[in-house]
Amino acid sequence: MISDANATLLAKLGFAARGVVYILVGWFAVDAALHGGEVADNQGAIGSMAGGPLGPVLLAVVAAGLLGYAIWRLTEAAANPEQITRDAKGSLRRIGHVVSGIAHLVLAWTATRLALDLGKGKIAVSPGDESARDWTALLLDQPAGRLLVGAVAIGILVAAFQQAQKAWRGDFIHDLRGDAPAPGYVCTMGRIGYGARALVFLIVAGLFALAAWTAHASDAGGVAEALERLQSQPGGKWLLMLTGIGLALFGAYSLIEARFRRLHVDLPGTD
Repeated sequence: MISDANATLLAKLGFAARGVVYILVGWFAVDAALHGGEVADNQGAIGSMAGGPLGPVLLAVVAAGLLGYAIWRLTEAAANPEQITRDAKGSLRRIGHVVSGIAHLVLAWTATRLALDLGKGKIAVSPGDESARDWTALLLDQPAGRLLVGAVAIGILVAAFQQAQKAWRGDFIHDLRGDAPAPGYVCTMGRIGYGARALVFLIVAGLFALAAWTAHASDAGGVAEALERLQSQPGGKWLLMLTGIGLALFGAYSLIEARFRRLHVDLPGTD
């Protein structure tokens, strides 16, 4: 059984793994803006690690970290170690933790599959777009399918609002431990990073809303599609580059969290 101490260590490794993934997503976005390369989503960024002699080892470490992060998020939702309030706002936070936990379980499985070469090589740069459309098609085939897809859009919109709120307030910096306040540039990195995530989530929410309106699964999309939509706008090169820099800064801030964030892991069934 995993102890609370080991779960905490895995959660810290998870912040580091998340940081690496977002730095890669940001790098691909900046490269696409400057040199016309392809953008990548989180799964595609993980797939880019598959090449090279240390690829399987790196992927195994990333998989362990992402699994640890997922366990921590799901524990937050179930055991409520940080004493999240039980009002509507607290319920939304706990639902967000569940969604985040499931998303990182998927990423952990992607890294594991590549580490064991179960996928027989690299994966596409934007498998998240394909998954989004597959799930949208499945939901649209259900009774009240358009309402279900619309609910997904609302959920992502709420996540975008939460990210924007963090960027505006900057109160996430209080989650870092230490005897002295964190340097101002650390908070600035986090604010820009959360702002970039908010923008991407907002576009993804719009894609799902469009899919709900048209009842066409092909209108849905994930992170890579959102970045491509940015690139297609007037001045899209600069929009994409700035967003990529923001996502990379979010990754860098995640690495700082891996070292300094206060974590409360209280696994069910442990003392």
